[in-house]
Amino acid sequence: MHIHILGICGTFMGSLAVLARELGHTVTGSDQGVYPPMSTQLEAQGIALMEGYRAENLSPTPDLVLIGNAMSRGNPEVEAVLNRNLDYMSGPEWLAREVLRHRWVLAVAGTHGKTTTTAMLLWILEQSGFDPGYLVGGVPQDFPVSARLGTSDFFVIEAAEYDSAFFDKRSKFVHYRPHTCILNNLEFDHADIFENVEAIERQFHHLVRTVPANGAIIRPAVDPHLDRALELGCWSPVQTTAIGSEADTPKWRAELLKDDGSSFMLLHGEQPIAAVNWNMTGLHNVRNALSAIAAARHVGVTPDHAVAALNRFGGVKRRMELLADVSGVRVYDDFAHHPTAIETTLEGLRNQVGDERIIALIEPRSNTMQQGVHRDRLLDSAGLADRVIWANISRAEWLSELVSGADSGDSTPPRHQVAADIEGLVELVLAEVSRPCHVVVMSNGGFGGIHQKLISRLEEKSGHDG
Repeated sequence: MHIHILGICGTFMGSLAVLARELGHTVTGSDQGVYPPMSTQLEAQGIALMEGYRAENLSPTPDLVLIGNAMSRGNPEVEAVLNRNLDYMSGPEWLAREVLRHRWVLAVAGTHGKTTTTAMLLWILEQSGFDPGYLVGGVPQDFPVSARLGTSDFFVIEAAEYDSAFFDKRSKFVHYRPHTCILNNLEFDHADIFENVEAIERQFHHLVRTVPANGAIIRPAVDPHLDRALELGCWSPVQTTAIGSEADTPKWRAELLKDDGSSFMLLHGEQPIAAVNWNMTGLHNVRNALSAIAAARHVGVTPDHAVAALNRFGGVKRRMELLADVSGVRVYDDFAHHPTAIETTLEGLRNQVGDERIIALIEPRSNTMQQGVHRDRLLDSAGLADRVIWANISRAEWLSELVSGADSGDSTPPRHQVAADIEGLVELVLAEVSRPCHVVVMSNGGFGGIHQKLISRLEEKSGHDG
């Protein structure tokens, strides 16, 4: 079968392309921006990519067109599919029909941490000899591709609440029917899709409705929005997680051995199991680990084996990924696109580096961010950085106004600054760099290639200084 994918360079649709190719289909696809790492992965799989959306991309006529949720009416290729009456469906529906059917699905849902938690759970099962199938909305450091079929009955999937397609406004995860379901957390996001947090709670409730009575739901003990989603109805056993004394009787608990989360003791009930000593930092990653350990236990992996696997976990690209250390200036790439993610990421780094200088370079790029939905929390979320430089690439008036009114003190330069172009951003960072220093670049997009431009200028500056 010839399958053509619209929006093929998105992390989800690109992963579907890999699975379809592994199933033996001929796969082609088009996208408005064909860029690494997904383009590189797809080309290595022998998948033909077409730049831009045109009716001609549908020749020869494919047997099936998978339409990504970024596509809308008016797109010339979408219009051609409809006018020619071609067979089409959403990516999540195809995945459910062709891959997930009759498999034990372990789904990871939540506003934050889905990709990292999915990668952790996948790594635990892989190290335990399961050879699971998987689909991760990112590139795990420990695996060569973002998706594979695997040889076992188990399939690990990152389960997003975003809609399935322009013709199917249900959340993607409603299609997956998990047997083991992690609910990492729940906050308001995706303002382009959801009117309020109650609408998201309703979608999470729809997911909960699909978990069987002999399945398991794993969630943090303290999360009021998840409380409300489950109060709408729950028919499956629920296991809770917590850090320290934040909850009375969690099923799984972590006691921090280091404040930055790089070492903690795992407890099952009140029984100490083993210490996690790994390369990850931040309380958010401790919570991710607890969920992954609990989910792995549900399919038969003992907690001590899960801990041993996590101690060798390599992480995920673009999740506090260290790109370079230029004479004591360390540059990180991070995907944070929500105030909570910004705050928890910087908290983990601050606990790790102590008083060393942190510069946060942040692009509020998501649809929700660009609308200014989180503006009231935005500046405070970066409070642990010594300097914060905001990228206003879209030239949003609200962001410039917010930053210009941020510093009422005598800080020179001001603690919060804004720039509207890549070169200006790089210059502001260079002016603030000292040694040792940690520069965290935060965006859910390519950010105009600023990472390498910044590293190149740092290397040039370091050579001149030396």
